Amino acid sequence: MSREAIKTAPVYTRIDPETKEQAEFILAQLGIPMSNAIGMFLKQVVLQRGIPFEMKLPPANPVAISNLAKEQFDAGLRAGIEDIKSGNIVSADDVEAEMGGD
Repeated sequence: MSREAIKTAPVYTRIDPETKEQAEFILAQLGIPMSNAIGMFLKQVVLQRGIPFEMKLPPANPVAISNLAKEQFDAGLRAGIEDIKSGNIVSADDVEAEMGGD
């Protein structure tokens, strides 16, 4: 039985040298060539129909009340009051328990 030659298409990308070097070091330890790793990533994009890992912004830094305009402060208070009215609350005991307190 003869095997058909696997056709490939080139993918060209630019990446900062430090990231490339670090990735190559890790992939070498796994025994995976860079081109195979990129192919694996792209196959997962197809299978997952999107990026195969969670992508989100880091948590926002807390905002100092003194940096808010009156309208922003008032809107935040209104949102908090609406949360309370709708039952979207967490008890202090629950917060403490989640943070590892007894």
